[in-house]
Amino acid sequence: MKRRFCCLLLALAAAGCAAPVPKAPVPAPQTAIPSAPPRGEPGQYLNMASTSLQAAFGKPAFVRKDGATEMWRYDGANCRAFFFLYGTPPMVRHVETLPHGAQSAADIDCLTALKASPAKTS
Repeated sequence: MKRRFCCLLLALAAAGCAAPVPKAPVPAPQTAIPSAPPRGEPGQYLNMASTSLQAAFGKPAFVRKDGATEMWRYDGANCRAFFFLYGTPPMVRHVETLPHGAQSAADIDCLTALKASPAKTS
């Protein structure tokens, strides 16, 4: 009985020392990762108070609150605008549009169209 136990113990010890068989590396998918849009908010919207933003664009289509940060989304026929507000009182700190502007994250033509939109509801 002792002999069998010792053989079993030695076999388990030897198996534990065996090197694992290396797996073939999995190639990474060759998909392009879109780059982040460049910064460069239009100056007339930076530091705009939430009350002024709502007066200019009306009621947002969507609001998300995450702690002290708020994201307001405005939808237009051809674009969407995202205003990121934080602070006390909440003020605009970043603006983006989809589609993005040619040289910045916000397309001024989109913002102008949304501001002039007759579908504003206050």
